[in-house]
Amino acid sequence: MSESELKEEVIKALKDVYDPEIPVDVYELGLIYEIKIFPINNVYILMTLTSPSCPSAGTIPAEIEAKVRAIEGVNDVSVELTFDPPYSTEMMSEVAKLELGFM
Repeated sequence: MSESELKEEVIKALKDVYDPEIPVDVYELGLIYEIKIFPINNVYILMTLTSPSCPSAGTIPAEIEAKVRAIEGVNDVSVELTFDPPYSTEMMSEVAKLELGFM
C-alpha cells in the first residue's frame, strides 16, 4: 500500500469516529489538524477537540488510535492532542456545516 493509499484509509477510519454530542465525524468537524505517514507505515495524527473541557477527551483520541491501528499494514499510531490553534466552527467542512445547520 502506498503512502497516499494509506492516508486515504486513515481518513476513512477517521470518518467512523464521532463526537458523541455532535452527529458529524471528527474529520468533517475539522478536529484533525494533521495526518503524517512515516516509514514502515507509522501514522501520526495531530488533532484537537471542540473544547479543552470536552467530556469525550479521554475516549475520542483512544477510539481514533484503535480505528487507525486496525487498518491492515499500519505499524504504529501516535495521536497527539493540541488546543493550539483553538477549535472554531470555521474549521468544519461544508458537509459538517450543512449537517449542523450552519449554512
